[in-house]
Amino acid sequence: MDGIGGEAVAILQGCGQVRGFRAFRQSNEFYYLCGVEVPHAYLLLDGSTCRTTLYLPGPDDSRARNEGGDLTAESHEAIQRLTGVDALRAPEALSEDVAGARVIFAPHSPAEGAMASRDVVQAADRGVAQDPWDGRPTRQARLLSLLSACNPEAEVRDLCPLLDHLRAIKSPREVGLLRQAARLAGLAVMEAMRSTQPGVVEYQLAAVANCIFLANGARGEGYRSIVAGGPNAWYGHYWRNDCELEDGDLVLMDCAPDYRYYTSDIGRMWPVNGTYSPQQRELYGFVVEYHKALLPRIRPGVMAAQIMEEAAGEMARVVAGWSFSKRVYEEAARRMLEFTGHLSHPVGMAVHDVGGYHSRPLAPGVVFAVDPQMWVPEEKLYIRVEDTVVVTDTGSEVLTGVAPLDLGAVEALMQEEGLLQRMLPGLAA
Repeated sequence: MDGIGGEAVAILQGCGQVRGFRAFRQSNEFYYLCGVEVPHAYLLLDGSTCRTTLYLPGPDDSRARNEGGDLTAESHEAIQRLTGVDALRAPEALSEDVAGARVIFAPHSPAEGAMASRDVVQAADRGVAQDPWDGRPTRQARLLSLLSACNPEAEVRDLCPLLDHLRAIKSPREVGLLRQAARLAGLAVMEAMRSTQPGVVEYQLAAVANCIFLANGARGEGYRSIVAGGPNAWYGHYWRNDCELEDGDLVLMDCAPDYRYYTSDIGRMWPVNGTYSPQQRELYGFVVEYHKALLPRIRPGVMAAQIMEEAAGEMARVVAGWSFSKRVYEEAARRMLEFTGHLSHPVGMAVHDVGGYHSRPLAPGVVFAVDPQMWVPEEKLYIRVEDTVVVTDTGSEVLTGVAPLDLGAVEALMQEEGLLQRMLPGLAA
């Protein structure tokens, strides 16, 4: 309310009805402000009265009979009991409520739905716009057009910068949800490590991870899992997950749950046969050392660039004493120290969350991915290790720290029986 001012209203449009048999999931933006999970809902925040109105469709008898009851425009008592909104109306009343506003705030960027980040949805929208047989307007563009038609005198402004700013700093309760999402991500990776052996298919490790998520109360995956064996790891966002894992290869896994609208981000690489080869120890081991140089330097009051500069200074001495078997490996390690993206994207309700942090000193409640990466293009090798961290009052907390990082600890864990072998006993033979 303070952000939009006393002469403005803010309007958010919830997600529409699901096409198909997937469970409905609200958009992150709408859920962040009111927590209501009903299709075709709208929310109005009035800066002049500091009152919030929720707009819900009327009852659908057929849906209620087949799927169970839902909140509707007639659910006044339940809405008062379950939410903090001041009034409940039908969507048809929204035009009347915005007619006199001098300023209307509404998101100009696409909403983040299930398994989505804004950057991914924007890319999909560009694809639709470039399709000569499609080119339909986006849902948010349609809403902006209707708002302008409803109140031609109003100035329509973008609500996204304000919401992004609010979402950039996580509250203690948000951090609690992110901590549990990160724990599940770590447990999923650990179970995948136990389940790995030559002949296992990439999608089977993804299934193991999703089993951990669902069994612990998550909605499923927060994003499509990356399970990339051998050469597939070269593609940073590999998704097909349909190849058998081969003896002698590394497998890269990157996964996290959708836990009560919050997710995480973790990346680990481990040997399919359970033992890192000398070359794998040389390269992955170096990336792990860089990762361990970054983590203790993350603290409030400093810029991300300063943290990376400090870690690179320490690792420059490590490079000098590291035994590289090939010149191209040493060159890749030195390039790695010059790369500025190792402190990566924010993490929150979306895996590529809104609310950037690189342009200002880190503050408690900022959550982001630490993702040091090395490229050896001559051999199409891509090596990385990733954790999600939250900045605290005195330093930082590694939220995904349950999953082992050191190579010896990974090898020891892989000696344990995995969930996949228990589900498919033939694999153990």
